Amino acid sequence: MTRVAVLDDWQRVARQCADWAPLEAQAEVRFFETPFGSEDAAAAALAGFDVLLATRERTRFPRSLIDRLPALRMFGLTGVRAGAIDLAYLQQRGVTVCTTDGGPGVESTAELALALMLAAARRIPEGDASTRRGRFQLDTPTGHVLAGKTLGLLGLGRIGARMAGYGRALGMDVIAWSQNLTEARASEAGARYVRRDELVRTADVISLHLVLSPRTRGVVGAAEIASMKPGTIVVNTSRAPLIDEAALIDAARAGRIVAALDVYEREPLPAAHALLSCPNTVLTPHLGYSVMEVYRVFYPQCVENALAWLAGTPIRVLPPQGA
Repeated sequence: MTRVAVLDDWQRVARQCADWAPLEAQAEVRFFETPFGSEDAAAAALAGFDVLLATRERTRFPRSLIDRLPALRMFGLTGVRAGAIDLAYLQQRGVTVCTTDGGPGVESTAELALALMLAAARRIPEGDASTRRGRFQLDTPTGHVLAGKTLGLLGLGRIGARMAGYGRALGMDVIAWSQNLTEARASEAGARYVRRDELVRTADVISLHLVLSPRTRGVVGAAEIASMKPGTIVVNTSRAPLIDEAALIDAARAGRIVAALDVYEREPLPAAHALLSCPNTVLTPHLGYSVMEVYRVFYPQCVENALAWLAGTPIRVLPPQGA
């Protein structure tokens, strides 16, 4: 019987978000609800599965792991983009790669960026912890109002444009930069185009909304972080490699900036990771797209994709990717 692995169900919602019975009638379906501790662990657990239904970028699938999955014939991806999965190599190996729609992922990610910005500005995590300790305001640093401050957006696509709207609603001056952004496009989104160095130097909040690529990797490096104003809030709900993580940690530890992060170089964060003990940080566990409204798109379409593949008529097949 065909074996199907439903991966990365870390929030344990997959079963309730789709009807798995039609697939279970034709295949053995196993749900994996905890992260694999290593590539070796992933290879050992998944080597006998014909179909893998993965959730975005939670488990990395480099060539080295793909080569250790001899039974793999279909790979289901939620969404259409996953930098941690070698989609081209999967296709080269003859694996059918199917995708899903994204649901309201733009809205959910933009809303989380807003939440992180507000939490960092008003020191909400510290206030929550202080209240629970019975200390009330005694251990809570004072926050800052965002009205009248400058919101700098690195990237002004669909998510960045929503964030621009939130900034304007809060009474912030919104500026933006990306490699291909024009003054006209920025104005349409309610922002003012500036050069990257000006944005980094003048913004009170910097929120990243760029697609990770060779051009954008490290776009906020040590030099950019050093040029930021004291107290700048850096929000990242996009991809961790956009920022020099070591320089970010050093600046937060020194009290020069506040880092509000949803994405990390390694996920889940290792127990001894420097960010976990770093002051001036707000950390969420990659929750940008992780809402029920998105999962209720992801998982039903994963089931549809697997059933169609089993029937010999695959749907939502990813176009060939570059080698």
